[in-house]
Amino acid sequence: MRSYLLLMLLIAVAVGLTLLPVVGAPQIWLLYLFYFFVFLAAANMWNLLAGFSGLLALCPAAFIGLGGYTMTILTWLGIPYYLGIVVGGAVAALFAMIISVSVFRMRGVYFAIGTLVVPAILRLVFLRWKPVGGDLEGGGAGYMVKGVRAIPPETTYWLALAIGLVSVILVVTILRSKFGLGLAAIRDNDVSAASSGIDVFRLKLSSFIIAASVMGVAGGIFYMNQGYIEPNNAFDINWLMIVLLATVIGGKGLEWGPLTGTVIVVALRFQMARYVGISSLIQGLILVVIMLVAPQGIMGLVRDLRKAANSRLVS
Repeated sequence: MRSYLLLMLLIAVAVGLTLLPVVGAPQIWLLYLFYFFVFLAAANMWNLLAGFSGLLALCPAAFIGLGGYTMTILTWLGIPYYLGIVVGGAVAALFAMIISVSVFRMRGVYFAIGTLVVPAILRLVFLRWKPVGGDLEGGGAGYMVKGVRAIPPETTYWLALAIGLVSVILVVTILRSKFGLGLAAIRDNDVSAASSGIDVFRLKLSSFIIAASVMGVAGGIFYMNQGYIEPNNAFDINWLMIVLLATVIGGKGLEWGPLTGTVIVVALRFQMARYVGISSLIQGLILVVIMLVAPQGIMGLVRDLRKAANSRLVS
């Protein structure tokens, strides 16, 4: 019954959000929601990795940037942007599969450090990448998304809404499947999970590829809305700060944690636009405070308060 009500609520919210551009909602609302949907997709996938799979992957910018670059370059080659977005997700997934050969040999903090340097390497590669001939000559400066002015703003909004909903549905579905149970066992103790017959490498690789593909699609949608992409922005550590804040504030390893945290992250992003020079410092301080005051995040705090209240009622 509870699952049915949750499904009905999700459908009602999705329909309402879909109709906002049609009923003439203010553009600033649509902009806030666009950022919310894209950030939610990235945060959900990072929570799938770090919160449910035990993979502290610090490379979301690599997948987001690759998705954005793939979509942008394909528009210059005459490929429609919607196909470019899908191909961008596939390229990010393929890249995740390639780097897994090396980073999955590392464990714990070494895995985190190994994945952290991946976006930095990609940034240097794309800064020095200079295709010869035609419109694509001199790629280090970045590219405009070709034909972006012909794309209605409602289209980017609906695409962002779609990837946000897909990320929610994916997480909910995975956590209620055997796949999710296997990931939970790996997160708690991968050695015990392996001894119980769980294919640890396959499950970790699957979650890594799924997260990369969704982040790649989200990156394509984001940079289609931006209309321009360049290496310093596409592979910036700010993407890591966004998913970290959203997940930690909401509650790492909790199903609805990123949803709550992303609301706060989007609000912070627009409020801190006037403090561009120190925004990363402010975000870092907020992250430290949250980890000290509420290590389980807002949803974890709510869960603990609810348990305490129920225990008092029982006693």
